[in-house]
This record gives sequence, structure tokens and C-alpha cells, in this order.
Amino acid sequence: MRAMLLVNPKATTTNPRTRDVLIRALGAAIELTVEETGYRGHAAALAAKASAGGFDAVAVLGGDGTVNEAVNGLLSTDAATSEERPALIVIPGGSANVFARALGLPNDPIEATGAVLEALREDRRRTVGLGQALWEDESRYFTFTSGMGYDAEVIRAVEGMRGTGRKATPARYVNTALRHYIATDKRTPAITLSGPGLPTIEGIFLAIITNTSPWTYMGARPIIPTPWASFETGLDMLGLQRLGLPTLLPVIRQILTERDTLPTGRHLVQLHDEAEFTLTAERPVAFQLDGDYLGERESITFRATPNALQVLV
Repeated sequence: MRAMLLVNPKATTTNPRTRDVLIRALGAAIELTVEETGYRGHAAALAAKASAGGFDAVAVLGGDGTVNEAVNGLLSTDAATSEERPALIVIPGGSANVFARALGLPNDPIEATGAVLEALREDRRRTVGLGQALWEDESRYFTFTSGMGYDAEVIRAVEGMRGTGRKATPARYVNTALRHYIATDKRTPAITLSGPGLPTIEGIFLAIITNTSPWTYMGARPIIPTPWASFETGLDMLGLQRLGLPTLLPVIRQILTERDTLPTGRHLVQLHDEAEFTLTAERPVAFQLDGDYLGERESITFRATPNALQVLV
């Protein structure tokens, strides 16, 4: 097997020594070409190059952002099916590693490499579906989540802190979320949901769209707003039409403590296994995809892309 390994040298939870150990271990098992990412979008370009160059697999040592770029690079080529694309190998190196953990991989990069080597020996593959967000003349695939509104605003703020050298720790996300909650306008929701076969629902403050569960992690604790979401079904969504504490606190408790039960409440908007829907905002609202802030948007269509990618896991 020929594989290209994309290494993010700025990955949060690895260092040069660990990366060298992992590269040697993978190189002993497969024919490996190593490329370091150097700028935003570089992983996508390298993954597309690997696909065009006939590589059998693209491995990623990095966080969810690097994985997302690689996935979009793989799906940007002319390959029509998951069998025609290079398989994906994921070795977690970021702060959350949601996609890797949703696949059942250990969060430790060395332990995850051991699991990947076992999958390589047994040629053990899993075919997964993806989500796709489309807006204006752009589109992008996501592996586990997208969102509009409050959660994207929190991600925007944390990304700003990371730009100044601070790490994206669970505590930083919680503190940022609390500060933004205090400052958020809780009276004028902007988002409307519509879609084929769906009733139009107005007055949504925030929407969390998921392609799998959990949505994210707070350290070791999974956060599960859409417990029925999976890589084998369409897209799920949880929306909130109220941001007051009587609505928000019960939902937070449920998504932190209940793993198999849908959150309940009077002001929730929930979707499960949907092929397509659109969120339209009265004013530009924050938008994130796989934890990457992508600016403010007024209308985004979300589509499920079944059987999009093979993952060695």
C-alpha cells in the first residue's frame, strides 16, 4: 500500500519526537510519503494530489481541522465512489479529535497508531457518510458537525484566542461560552428552517447540525445533543428557539448526562436522518464547520452524502 501522510507540525497534542516515532511505525508497515502542512488549505491540496497520484490511502496526523481539509481534498477529485478514492487514515493530534473518537479510535496518538496498524494488517475498512454545506457559490464537506448562531460565535472567539498563542482547552471553551451567553441577544432569533417535506420553522437562535454523535467533547466527557446521529444515516439537527436559562439549563444537563435519549423541551427543533434542509437568517450569523469558523452567512443548505469515504479503522 502506498500512503501519503499529512503532518500538521502545529498539532496541539504531539511534539517532534512523538511524530518521528509515529512516522517510523507507519513507514515500517506501508510505503509512506510524508508531507508537512504549511498553511490553511494545504492539507486539501495535498490530499487531492495524493488522489490524482494514485495513492491507496491518505493518512492525517493532526486535529479535526486538518482532517476536514484532507477529506475535502479527497472529495474534490473526479473519483465517483468511495472505492475509487484513497482510503483515509486518522491519527489524532488535536485538542478534541472528535472525528477520530467517533470512529472508535483512542484519543492518544500512539495508541491510535497501534489501532491503525492493526486495521492495515487486516485491511479493516469502514465506509462513512459525510455532511455537505452549500452557500452562495461555495460548498464544503464536514465529518461530524456544522452550526449556525451561538456555538459558531463561541468558536470564532476561541479561534481569535488561538491566534494569540493560547490553547483551545475545554476550560477556555466553557469560559468563552459563558461570556458570550451574557452578551448574546436573547430576544430576536434570526434563523428559519425549511426543506423538502419539512414544515417551515421560524425563530431559531442556534442550530447544531451533526453527522455523527457525539457532537464534541469536554475533555473526556462526550456532549450529545443528537444521540441518534451516525455515519450511516442522514443529518440530524438540534435547534433552540429560546436562550433563557429555563430552556437552556435542562438541555445542557441532558446533553451532558443522557447518551441515548433525545433532549426534551418546549422550545427545541429536532431533525433526524434528513437528506437535505436549509437554514436562512434574517441577518448574517456566525457559521462553523467541524469546529472551523467560516464567517457570517445568511443562507446555507445542508445535505447528507452517504457512503462518501472509506476509513481504515
